[in-house]
Amino acid sequence: MRPRYLRPALTMPQIYLYRAPIDFRKQAHGLAALVEQQLGHNPFTGALYAFTNRRRNKIKCLMWEDNGFVLYYKALAEEKFKWPFLNKSPKSLELRW
Repeated sequence: MRPRYLRPALTMPQIYLYRAPIDFRKQAHGLAALVEQQLGHNPFTGALYAFTNRRRNKIKCLMWEDNGFVLYYKALAEEKFKWPFLNKSPKSLELRW
């Protein structure tokens, strides 16, 4: 079992951006259901799933860690998150940090 931190590990297997805006009343289990039903993914793999609202000033990130879901939330005061446009085809993006 790895040490507990309130941030994702740098060795995270995959990161997925859900490009359509979501209803931000959804919590961990609602987002996990969305991952399963809309993306066809297993939300228990440890991958991180990022979601945004229509205004793109809030973000939620969901991931499974050892024995439960972790839900990160960030609300920007004045700016907006840069988010890929919604289209039909999936996009592969590379993240460097």
